[in-house]
Amino acid sequence: MFFIRELEKTITLHPSYFGPHMRDYLIHKLHDDVEGSCTGQFFIICVIDHEQITLGKIIPGRGDAEFTIHYKAIVYRPFRGETVDAVVTSVNKMGFFAEVGALQCFVSKQAIPSEIPFDETANPPQYSDGGEQVINKGAHVRMKLVGIRSDVGKMYATASIKEDYLGVL
Repeated sequence: MFFIRELEKTITLHPSYFGPHMRDYLIHKLHDDVEGSCTGQFFIICVIDHEQITLGKIIPGRGDAEFTIHYKAIVYRPFRGETVDAVVTSVNKMGFFAEVGALQCFVSKQAIPSEIPFDETANPPQYSDGGEQVINKGAHVRMKLVGIRSDVGKMYATASIKEDYLGVL
């Protein structure tokens, strides 16, 4: 689910950047550093407003300055039980991997309906019911998030397509 959050970031600036365009450089550096990053709880999609840039504090012995920027950003936080649309990135006999933006999901063989078995003879590998439902690389699927795990800078999820209205789109 998408939210607007108020966040803050401390940026260290070298003295060579001090001058009339310092504010523009700080804002540009903020966008480069945080957009597309993962905090472990959510993904920062886009900075929409920078509300306040504090006065810089000189770091003794180095001459660099630290600035704290308060900003608003659009963030994506996945929840257990959330239904999402994804694109399949790889398929094997154990299940398939799919991506929901930056979130990587795995759907195990047990979370795929028994009517869609793994087709070992197909190239590329796929789950297929012999008709319309074919899950292969590049397919669009609707799935329900079952579990979410976060590492430093990355989030992973397990999902299921074993309920009504879930599966190949």
